Amino acid sequence: MKIYPRVGIFFVGLGMFVSSVLGCDGRPRQGRSLSSGPRSGPAIAVVDLAGGAPEQQPSGLLGVIGRKRSFDELVGVLDELTKEKDDRKHAGVLVKFGSTNLGAARLQEIAEHLEQLRKKKKVYCHGDSFTNLTFMAAARGCSSIYVSPAGDIQTVGIAAQVVYMRRLLADELNLSIDFLQVGKYKGAEEPITRDGPSPEARASLTGVLVDMRSSWLDTITKGRTQAGVVDAVEEGPYGSGRAKALGLVDEVGYADDAFAAIKGASGGVREEVVFGPGADERGDDLDEIVRALAGESDDTGPVALLRATGSISMTSGENGILGGRSGIIEKDFDRIVRRLEKDDEVKAVVLRIDSPGGSALASDLMWHHLMLLRKAKPLVVSVGDMAASGGMYLASAGDFIFAEPMSIVGSIGVVGGKIGVGNALEKVGVHAETFPANTQKEGAAARAAYESVFTHWDDATRERMREAMTAVYDLFLARVSEGRSTRGRNIARDQVAESAEGRIFSGLQGKSRGLVDEIGGLSAAIAKARELAGLPANAHVAVVGTKPSLLEVLDPQSGAAEEVHHAVAFSPIHELERAEPEVARLLTSMAPLAEGERSVVAVPFVLTVR
Repeated sequence: MKIYPRVGIFFVGLGMFVSSVLGCDGRPRQGRSLSSGPRSGPAIAVVDLAGGAPEQQPSGLLGVIGRKRSFDELVGVLDELTKEKDDRKHAGVLVKFGSTNLGAARLQEIAEHLEQLRKKKKVYCHGDSFTNLTFMAAARGCSSIYVSPAGDIQTVGIAAQVVYMRRLLADELNLSIDFLQVGKYKGAEEPITRDGPSPEARASLTGVLVDMRSSWLDTITKGRTQAGVVDAVEEGPYGSGRAKALGLVDEVGYADDAFAAIKGASGGVREEVVFGPGADERGDDLDEIVRALAGESDDTGPVALLRATGSISMTSGENGILGGRSGIIEKDFDRIVRRLEKDDEVKAVVLRIDSPGGSALASDLMWHHLMLLRKAKPLVVSVGDMAASGGMYLASAGDFIFAEPMSIVGSIGVVGGKIGVGNALEKVGVHAETFPANTQKEGAAARAAYESVFTHWDDATRERMREAMTAVYDLFLARVSEGRSTRGRNIARDQVAESAEGRIFSGLQGKSRGLVDEIGGLSAAIAKARELAGLPANAHVAVVGTKPSLLEVLDPQSGAAEEVHHAVAFSPIHELERAEPEVARLLTSMAPLAEGERSVVAVPFVLTVR
């Protein structure tokens, strides 16, 4: 497994009505199967992960979601298959991984669900190729693993890579670097102020890597007990034939070969796609339009699932250097949380977080809204791949926090600063002069122009910035302490400080430090929410969104129309998300610094598990 933290320079200058609303092509109606064979009799349930299972599907025009392929829906499908009492409905399950590459925590939860499922039904898995993480899920959850003949098994072990750019930025380009961090492990300055890691940064990252490797191997060996697998699993990549010889896979063949095999082994006679392209959809297009017109694009239910995915910001960034961007927007988030707080039909809320952080101001405001919600009804947090820095800020408001062993939590620290071009421009004959209104006070020019990219900070300005950032850091510690002190727990600020200063942790490490309450995924968090609210184990869960309804869009006083306009406009960050989603997350989480905010609570590098 390779973990590549990639560090970028933080500031860059960068028809029908029905089809438009739904943002998707025509869809198969309920009960439709892709196969042209029998339409009755025991089916092979097909879970197609080739298209991924994102935490939150991007919405179409006017905020209406199209096809249902999100992670929470996948969890629901696997739960339903596991709870089936009549095996004559689905005789077996075929999981198609394709060449997908989901996040570590999500694949760990998928592995857990498949493990439970294969105790009741045969579960065959096929991959065009397998990564470290998709192989982990298949190894634990699948009765038999197939790989395409031209595919490979890319199990190569864990590593981390950080790019250091001080010599390029300072020596070659002559840029001035004014960057501060509060927390010796935060590591924000190092990629641009050092030529290698500090002992503290090395210790923090290595500790997480060691723990993640242990979780990765443990997950594999729970399902793949063949001799030699542990020795071979970090020595790849392997071609398909070699992988079979080593016992990493059971057969070499195509997806239809795997389908034919599970049909023969289970007695299934037909195919039914239950997740992914071609899966049955809930309701029809007209129903979704009517719900949107009524401002009810989400069902209501006693348990509400609220997603918080991406970087945290005050606004959608339409006026910023990155253009309109997606993520966790404070004003949208506030609107939905206040609605949930006042809705008597909602008895408990599950907050699903996958975020590297972002704006300190937005994080604190959203923390406040969540604490008010918590006073009204149980609030349970489920951590996806990451709840770090600002994501941890939000998570701390939960009554209980669940995370997978390979989730990333922590990074309690503050980053602030800028990269200046003044020195570089001087070398090519461009000079910027600052004229302060206060001509009598020494340092007035440097202070007034402290945000300008044409000047660097003087010592007095640097000290003021450090004071302001330290105040935000102290507030961060206090918020986590207050949020974590609930339901019989009392976690003092000093205890939080022991796990702060920018250090990151795996889910297991976070649990030992009190940052996480329980190891488990989304299903476990939902079960806890039902328990806290005194609801039955099968109480309905409704997914709620932060996008405006059609009526809100049409209301000129709501401001939602402008949001939709910017959401559908071209944005360079949207293009970058398609090509390099991890780098896009870094840029958007750090973007508030370039848009007038003094500090951010964000992971200052890209940490991606592959």
